[in-house]
Amino acid sequence: MVARLQQLITCTLLVAALVWLLLFWEWSAVLALSGVVVLILGYSGFLAVEFVALRFVNRSDPSPQPSWRELAGAWWGETLTTPWVFCWRQPFRSKLFPDELALESAVPGRRGIVFIHGFFCNRGFWSPWLKQLQGSGHAYMAVNLEPPFSSIDNYVPLIDAAVRRVHEATGLPPLLVCHSMGGLAARAWLRAMKAEDRIHHVVTLGTPHRGTWLARFSRVANGRQMQLTGQWHQELDAGMPTHRHRLFTCWYSNCDNIVFPSSTAALPSADNRLLRGAAHVQLAFLPQVMLETLAMTGINCGKVRTRH
Repeated sequence: MVARLQQLITCTLLVAALVWLLLFWEWSAVLALSGVVVLILGYSGFLAVEFVALRFVNRSDPSPQPSWRELAGAWWGETLTTPWVFCWRQPFRSKLFPDELALESAVPGRRGIVFIHGFFCNRGFWSPWLKQLQGSGHAYMAVNLEPPFSSIDNYVPLIDAAVRRVHEATGLPPLLVCHSMGGLAARAWLRAMKAEDRIHHVVTLGTPHRGTWLARFSRVANGRQMQLTGQWHQELDAGMPTHRHRLFTCWYSNCDNIVFPSSTAALPSADNRLLRGAAHVQLAFLPQVMLETLAMTGINCGKVRTRH
């Protein structure tokens, strides 16, 4: 469903840009090209607004305050990363790297991985990670959390099935790697299934463990659940004692343009790892994050390549 929606959005923008160019080129080349730039790169302006908002919202947060230079670098990094994810990998390449669960590709005794994407994403988000795992002998499964705007609690059966299948393929509890809302979905699964013994570890990348300021503008179920100090978050925290957070490694950034204030992406008693100057989507594809996370399963990927 997400792939089809993003295919529609991407193709509509491209067609609109082409039509604008043809309609106005003979009258004014400057106007024609300006319209194309606005249609194709307009998202970058919205990103800039997010970074300015986080700069002011973060003023009272205990995490390191971002400088304007760090914000500018993060904005540029996110401007480059976003089209790869939302206009190419997810809408058109989500099935490029299928799950590896068969005995001939998954070696028993090698720990597997379950990948859980975030809000309005699909398994194509993880393509650079899945590429690194090709031929490694490690089983993996990247779930699609659908319906895309449902309650986060509705994703529990999908995660449960993925964990069970990877465990069966390897004989070992898997590592869970989660981006953004995916980390909340993993916590909801842990709470509902009381499944701490069924996993090796959980790595979250920019997950709004305490909610995010931006969620106040959401009108969909899972978006509302991510509001700061909301009831859903309180119930989630009540269902998981703090000492169990030792199962988590939480990567977060002082320049996350979606999850802010920045400290909301950390958990008490967890292994919280701050990366300065990284934007929300960009964070998931930084070589340091990928290498250190995959190393938890014994994988040595060498040099990480993130674009294809």
